[in-house]
Amino acid sequence: MSASADKRSAYADRRADAGPPFFDLLRLPGVGWFLRQRWARLGMQIPLLLLSVVLVWHGFLGPDLAPKNLATLLTWVHYRGLLVLVLLVAGNFFCMACPFLLPREIARWIFRPVWNWPVRLRNKWLAVALFVLLLFAYEYFGLWSTPFWTAWLIVAYFAGALVVDALFRHASFCKWVCPIGQFNFLASTLSPLEVAVRDLNQCVECRTKDCICGPPASETAADAGRLALPLLAKRGCELALFQPMKVGNLDCTFCLDCVHACPHDNVGLVTRMPGAELAAEEPRSGLGNPLTRPDLAALAIVFTFGALLNAFGMVSPVYVLQAWLSGVLGTTERAPILAILFAVALIVEPVLLLGLAAWWTRRATGTALSLPRLATRYAYSLVPLGFGVWLAHYAFHFLTGALTVVPVLQNALAEIGWPVLGQPNWEFTGMRSGSVFVLELGFLTLGLVGSWIVAIRLARKDQPSAPWRAYLSWVVLQSILWAAAIWLLAQPMEMRGTFLGD
Repeated sequence: MSASADKRSAYADRRADAGPPFFDLLRLPGVGWFLRQRWARLGMQIPLLLLSVVLVWHGFLGPDLAPKNLATLLTWVHYRGLLVLVLLVAGNFFCMACPFLLPREIARWIFRPVWNWPVRLRNKWLAVALFVLLLFAYEYFGLWSTPFWTAWLIVAYFAGALVVDALFRHASFCKWVCPIGQFNFLASTLSPLEVAVRDLNQCVECRTKDCICGPPASETAADAGRLALPLLAKRGCELALFQPMKVGNLDCTFCLDCVHACPHDNVGLVTRMPGAELAAEEPRSGLGNPLTRPDLAALAIVFTFGALLNAFGMVSPVYVLQAWLSGVLGTTERAPILAILFAVALIVEPVLLLGLAAWWTRRATGTALSLPRLATRYAYSLVPLGFGVWLAHYAFHFLTGALTVVPVLQNALAEIGWPVLGQPNWEFTGMRSGSVFVLELGFLTLGLVGSWIVAIRLARKDQPSAPWRAYLSWVVLQSILWAAAIWLLAQPMEMRGTFLGD
């Protein structure tokens, strides 16, 4: 068999069930034309960079009252709500427009990093730890209520991205460090769009592999010279995702570098089945087989149980539990109390529940897989439900407080002597909470059904003759978590960051 035939077979096996894309966003005349331009990402990053500067300025110098401060309101109410909604209907466009990377690109005009990311850290364990740390800091510092610390968090994010990518080559911060990026990667597995090859046969014939290697150095230099902006020059994928062997949205920032680098115009933003990649076990570029990677499974577990924990932190029963723990420990310090809550919610509870589900699956199917291996494999079936919880929670705050930004912006402009929008009207709010709760139930149920589907697809591969033996325990676990989420979101919830709860 020839090398081309071998490649064609490998590419075909990877997407055996994929026909021609039904829809390609880059083919549309308006938004598609814009995204195909090499300056499109920069055109989205600059406004968000300027907005970040405004948030930092208002966080440090604006009102201390969170509902009147743009830093807290836009970060914890509007940004998070828009983030999950965009991830649901489109994909990882927030990583595409990420302003944290723009200072890095500018810095690379002056010097280039020479180190590669350490081999021992080429996994998601650091990102998992930072994700947990971010959730902990949110509760410990009360970030939703403190513009000062919110502003410092934004500054720290810019500094972290700049330092990491100033020292290490490629997109090390995005791939191995950024906790927001990891959240986006997992959530975007449920999105209807992915960056993917249009015609795999074209990739078989390609000799240069520009999508990952980048164009020849001479062409890149000439291109940068014509543009007079090195950051707009063509380059290959910095996250090491080789398009013909790429599956889904994990680790993909939607930067579209591969789109611009491909000399055959063979990469698009195409439709796919949301969530299908969570049950796909074939090796994929940049990731290997996720179903055998404990670090990615741990990220999926923290993503799901962290959603429940974050929601639990905003309902009244949490204060009863914290008061009880304070009495047991004999301290009013919040750090050890929160540490215990986090350890129980993100370590003890997942170990017990997933361990029990894995034990039942092993007992019912007679599989030789170990309990950790089974838990790793089926952990990905929790992602749709976890995203449903994040979606319901963040959408609640966003939809009930969507218009609160109007008076806060009016007030901010009036403070600097430029009241062009008039005097603040603090009566602007959003949808009624009762109406939003119906949407929350829909999001949670959609997530539950998605988790069922992923678990069933995995079970059919493991136990074709009687798949119910493999997926029954996971369906039960997911249903229990779904019921817990409904109970949580049915409780009176703090309207953090707005006046609505006052």
